[in-house]
Amino acid sequence: MKKPSKIRVLIADDHYIVRMGLTALVNTEPDMEVVGEAADGAQAIELYAKCNPDLALIDARMPVKDGLQATIELRKRFPGAAILMLTAFDGDADIRSALEAGVQGYVLKSSTGDKLIPALRAVAAGERWVPREVASRLASRNSFEALTAREIQVLNELAKGLANKRIADSLNITEYTVKDHLKNILAKLRVADRTEAVTTALQRGIIHL
Repeated sequence: MKKPSKIRVLIADDHYIVRMGLTALVNTEPDMEVVGEAADGAQAIELYAKCNPDLALIDARMPVKDGLQATIELRKRFPGAAILMLTAFDGDADIRSALEAGVQGYVLKSSTGDKLIPALRAVAAGERWVPREVASRLASRNSFEALTAREIQVLNELAKGLANKRIADSLNITEYTVKDHLKNILAKLRVADRTEAVTTALQRGIIHL
């Protein structure tokens, strides 16, 4: 009797110890096997083409190409690619970006093997996997008004601790325009001051340091 084929998994994570731990975890499952290990997004794309895995477990933050860039390219080159995003970031903006890039599932690095393994099986079977804590983040996002690209640029400058005049010079806009953007940012994020705006934006994954 022919043995059922195993779920073939590609793992991409730039941290060696994390990658080894994930590989060991997956390989202990009788119905799974790791067929490729990548240390960055570009290598993940290259190995995917060579190994043709059933799914890829990809870290969001990696050098050369990050998880989002790798996902977008993989989905473009291999429309049927099944991708599960693994990340320490749980901000709603991070989650939304990953789902829009084409991942079928999103798992936090704080998750245990008991949560990761079912997620791998589900995504390999063509199902969508969004944990309850991640889904709640997405639900909360719907109650906020989206920031414009320029407002996000202003937020990034705010996070550097720059005063309005320095922000204006950096973005080649007037100080009055900066103040106008700040007013909109505070209203959209529902915060009272600049410091709270930066803190909230970092927590939600709208900006990163």
